[in-house]
Amino acid sequence: MASTRIQRVHAREVFDSRGRPTVEVEIACEGARPGRAIVPSGASTGAFEALELRDGDAGRLQGLGVRRAVELVNSEVRSALIGQDATDQQALDQLLIELDGTLNKSRLGANAILGASLAAVYATAEATGTRPVDQFRRAWLEHAPNRSAGQASAARGNSTTGPGGDSLLPLPMVNMISGGKHAGGNLDFQDYLILPVGATSYPQAFEWIVTVYQHVGQLLTRAGFEGVLVGDEGGFGPKLASNEQALDFVVAAIEAAGLRPGEDVGIGLDVASSHFHRDGIYRLIATGDEELSASDVVNLLEEWVNRYPIVSIEDGLDEDDWHGWKELTQRLGNRVQLIGDDLFVTNPERLQRGIDSGVANSVLIKLNQIGTLTETLRTLNLALQNGYWPVVSARSGETEDTTIADLVVATGAGQLKVGSVARSERLAKYNQLLRLSEGDEFGYLGGSIFQSLRSS
Repeated sequence: MASTRIQRVHAREVFDSRGRPTVEVEIACEGARPGRAIVPSGASTGAFEALELRDGDAGRLQGLGVRRAVELVNSEVRSALIGQDATDQQALDQLLIELDGTLNKSRLGANAILGASLAAVYATAEATGTRPVDQFRRAWLEHAPNRSAGQASAARGNSTTGPGGDSLLPLPMVNMISGGKHAGGNLDFQDYLILPVGATSYPQAFEWIVTVYQHVGQLLTRAGFEGVLVGDEGGFGPKLASNEQALDFVVAAIEAAGLRPGEDVGIGLDVASSHFHRDGIYRLIATGDEELSASDVVNLLEEWVNRYPIVSIEDGLDEDDWHGWKELTQRLGNRVQLIGDDLFVTNPERLQRGIDSGVANSVLIKLNQIGTLTETLRTLNLALQNGYWPVVSARSGETEDTTIADLVVATGAGQLKVGSVARSERLAKYNQLLRLSEGDEFGYLGGSIFQSLRSS
């Protein structure tokens, strides 16, 4: 077996699914092949996320180049990492955090730091002849050594095994129709998703998803809408008459697939409300420039939950509207999963504020929002300790990198949000999960994780 001492660090500029530059980092241990990781990038970004480092040169790639971040990896980061033990993830990440020296990773860039943080996991896998999922599992158990199936269940209050204990294949949450920043603003709400809560295995869940997606396209085409064009994450991007009409199409597609709305397949919403919120007002363009208060938005979402099989709502209110989030949680928190994305930005301090305030009941987990694997695992563990559902998520600017597929299984987080099933940067993750689903090595809880909601 090769040594796990880092011998080589190299970064390069590559491109993501939107054709924008991003950072790829390779790390090699002594006598081993290099492991590599590519950093994703979001379009719908929260104000409190760790910062990407972009070149800002208007004469090249509209200022989006990442040559400066690459240069910093190939100089400062390389010097700091050479000779370090690639298996000591917490020490490596702390070294990177201290080397950057800022609260939001703005000096080196979260893209440079995360690339190095994740590449160390892949380098360790190469040096030890193991799979990436095994190395992510090792990092998870070292970070949360007392994490067990029993502890995870107790946190949720269920008698059955809950997320965060054993390694688990995830319940997929998948885009069907996109709006907002993911599809040119054709709808106010960003994503209309499905969750195959009744499926008994990951392969069955994914087959249902693909079938429903195909029916969505067919129904849109028959109705005279765009049933072919897709947004950044692969969801269809039709110019519908209203935000609610998208829900009608998704329900119709579930039924056309021979599945039962609510029982077999639930609906998720990514409202991404920070992007239509200004000065305390939520302005919905798709419904005639309608101006709503936070309470009006909560009323609308509650009405939809009463009429549609909605089991999950993400970013229902603005990232700084803590009062509105409190109202939303009080009225819907025992009925649906309420995910904080822009609200929490995978930051343990913001998540702790939400826990202390009784706000939301779930957190989206995005590696590049916080910038290192260790900090990501810290937030995920904090969520589980406090009975919040973690949802590991991709970004709108994705690549062939499959890190989050291995990460979600290794941590047993229970849910994965990748995008739709029409683009290869998305399918790379779903296909990795199909590989991991072979045999009976990993369990699958599926929609049973929502048992406490269903009984409410």
